[in-house]
Amino acid sequence: MAYVFDKGTVEQKNFMASEKFVSFSRQVDDTSYAVKTDAFGHKVIPAGTIYPTNDAKAEGITINEVDVTHGPQMVGVIVEGYLFGQRLPVAPTAEAITALKKITFTDTDAAAKPQA
Repeated sequence: MAYVFDKGTVEQKNFMASEKFVSFSRQVDDTSYAVKTDAFGHKVIPAGTIYPTNDAKAEGITINEVDVTHGPQMVGVIVEGYLFGQRLPVAPTAEAITALKKITFTDTDAAAKPQA
């Protein structure tokens, strides 16, 4: 006899505007500003989180959700590509948009983009 239980559902919007992107591995832990606790009590950093912070120190956007409940974990961080900024868990700030020089947000207001 098998034991069946609900593992939950994942609700994540597609924030990729193109299939082509460049990413690098970075390490994250439970001290990140973006840590959320899921329905099972796990500490997770959602996919689409601006890494490491949503400000002038931004380096990229996390590719996938990562569980940091039991310690630091590696995560892919997009550093170049085309994304939908309004579909991220938290929209990028003007400072983050400026810092992410090789990421193009295809749906951000032109007024929020820095002038060249």
